[in-house]
Amino acid sequence: MTPPMTSMLKRSVLAVTLGLGLAGGMTPAQAQTDEATFNLVLKGFNAGTLSFSGVQKDKIYSVVGTLKSSGLAAMLKKVRYDAKASGRISKGRYTPSSYSESADTGKRQSQSVMAYVKGVPQVKSYSPPREPYKTDVDPSTMGGTVDPLTAMYATLRDVDKGEECKVSLAMFDGRRHSQIRTSNPKANGENVVCAGEYRRLAGFSEKEMAEKTRFAFTLTYAPVEGGRMRVIEVAMDTLYGKARLQRR
Repeated sequence: MTPPMTSMLKRSVLAVTLGLGLAGGMTPAQAQTDEATFNLVLKGFNAGTLSFSGVQKDKIYSVVGTLKSSGLAAMLKKVRYDAKASGRISKGRYTPSSYSESADTGKRQSQSVMAYVKGVPQVKSYSPPREPYKTDVDPSTMGGTVDPLTAMYATLRDVDKGEECKVSLAMFDGRRHSQIRTSNPKANGENVVCAGEYRRLAGFSEKEMAEKTRFAFTLTYAPVEGGRMRVIEVAMDTLYGKARLQRR
């Protein structure tokens, strides 16, 4: 299991920055690029940064992302995750083809790879090898889910105005199954705020399920050029208190 600092950074960020993004407004020959960096602020202190860079051309996408501790959190423990993902998009639905992750928790370094066959994830490798947990979810039952980076990219990239707050996404990270939903868009001046919920479904320990299974969050969009909307902030409840992802 990952230590508390790792859990704070990875789960607080990835668990709430998931969703279904739509990439309208392009002709087939055009490529859409999206990149951003967010600060993770926990109880008023800078705890980490989340950055990604992705490109979509026609129905193909690829994305790279990095999550790392910073500020006071980095002084206590340096944590870093680097990931890559690619796949296809059809009618707003993401189907990954590959996902890889490299993690450094300060105490342990690991690499993992997942591949997808007809939308069904397969855990291809995990280094160094680890014994499976009794709570691990069978990957063969996770058809239609997306990996953590694809989900993050889909949510945080720009969308057409009117396409905000339409998240309905299932995620599988190689062990755990979870769900994100957003709804109820409300105007706040020119911005739009979504109500959301992240839910643990399976693969979590009994302790994790007992402590909390539902986490509320809000997603705030602001208008940008071209009539599109951009996520500028994610506000969430975590096991460590209130936290925010603030776009630089």
